[in-house]
Amino acid sequence: MSFVTWEKRWAWPDPNVTAVVQPNHAGLWWGTSFSVSGRWRRAGGTTVTWMPPTPPSSLPRRAVPALPRRAVPALPLWAVPAALLAPIGMIGGWTVAAAVQGEGFDPVRDTISALATQAAVAPAIMTAGLALTAVGHVASAVALRPAARPGRLLLAVGGVATALVAALPVDAHPRAHGISAAVAFGALSVWPAAAGRRGANGPLSPVAGAVVTGGLLVLLGWFVVELQSVGSAGAATGLAERAVAGAQSLVPLALVVALRLRSGRS
Repeated sequence: MSFVTWEKRWAWPDPNVTAVVQPNHAGLWWGTSFSVSGRWRRAGGTTVTWMPPTPPSSLPRRAVPALPRRAVPALPLWAVPAALLAPIGMIGGWTVAAAVQGEGFDPVRDTISALATQAAVAPAIMTAGLALTAVGHVASAVALRPAARPGRLLLAVGGVATALVAALPVDAHPRAHGISAAVAFGALSVWPAAAGRRGANGPLSPVAGAVVTGGLLVLLGWFVVELQSVGSAGAATGLAERAVAGAQSLVPLALVVALRLRSGRS
């Protein structure tokens, strides 16, 4: 294929400036300008009137088929019972254990962990409650298939750390108990933000997860302040811990119920 070069000179701003166009191997025209028409001189030949062809950028493009969207997995039938285990174990555990403990225990001041020490009247009650809470969190992480994987992993980590809290009483293993509790509180506070899916609406939207995580972090901050005897000198440590632990135990259940209701309407 022989290429023909066409050129044109302007009187302004520089008569020596030349614009050149020529066809490429695909038969498309390219050059310094596609918008200039008029009288063009064939290189070394006759002057002709030439209209620039359609630039390649405006040529019709071949349609690219869109990739099919992956279907969001559905919740299993046992998702709600699994999510119920955590609040039953946590809230029910501290309620029953405190009632058995009697008047010497102050639920506003004393921590939940105090109910599982050897000094408690029935430490097995709170220990079993913590273990049931751990099972509930891990089971909920498995059941929450529509949620993003990072959030589910963090929820499972929180459940495993809660099991370690139950297995390591604060009076026998204070350091290990504290580390396990810190991991559990942290993971169970941030997992909703990591469970959201990009582009999703409703309970699994990134905004909803961020709002829930923000609320849990506020409660966790209150507990940390009370635990360090700041402000009210720790007089409300037990109340702050129950607020954050209770909320964390209810969040998986709330998400499962919201997803179940949403799927029922669709």
